[in-house]
Amino acid sequence: MPRKPVSTPLRLVDPPRAGASGGAGHGTSSTDQIVDSITNAIIERRLMPGTRLVEQQIADVFAVSRTVVRQALNQLSRDRLVTLEPARGAMVAMPSVEEARQVFEVRRMVEGGMARQLAAVITDAQVAELRAHLREERGAVARVDVSGRTRLLADFHVILARLLGNEVLAELVADLLSRSQLIALMYQSAHSAEHSQSEHVHIVEALEKRDGRAAVRLMEQHLASVERNLRLDPRTPDLAAVLRPKP
Repeated sequence: MPRKPVSTPLRLVDPPRAGASGGAGHGTSSTDQIVDSITNAIIERRLMPGTRLVEQQIADVFAVSRTVVRQALNQLSRDRLVTLEPARGAMVAMPSVEEARQVFEVRRMVEGGMARQLAAVITDAQVAELRAHLREERGAVARVDVSGRTRLLADFHVILARLLGNEVLAELVADLLSRSQLIALMYQSAHSAEHSQSEHVHIVEALEKRDGRAAVRLMEQHLASVERNLRLDPRTPDLAAVLRPKP
């Protein structure tokens, strides 16, 4: 049975600066701010799949017109993070099992190749940058900073793309990460932050050794492990056993 949309208060980041409005000269920047805020809230697991996104409520948060909000929701819809339904409005997307599998299939193809290429060209300074990021991850995990560690663990993959100097690749990976977070929320991922952080450490060690083959293998294992811990194969219950009166 599909999940029902949920009604929870919007908890968005980056509140608007004083004086912001939906008038001329503010539309584009305000639209981007709303898109970034909703995307961040999804990545940091503060907006759940199926959450209703009420235009007027968002407009009030950012002190903009509903037209600006509608532009942002349309963009998020194109990114598959929001679903727009006639007469029902917008809600955070609820990806299907098949979509979840396809997202991880694409991630393995894209990020495996990314790891191979990076291993061949990575510099000592870039390795040091990755080591600094790993320290931030480790600190957030130790503090049980849920939103912080979620953001940092996702950022790791985008940073790898940016180290290649390819912003198109970085944007693609960021989009895939946003969709992966929705999938993890939808299908109750059991993959622990500690496990992810440890896997990131091993990937960086392979990159530091310029071992492309190991980097690809570890990246693929990491993504396979994340996918394996999703509940994508729910068991069909034995109806008779479920409904039989208890003795």
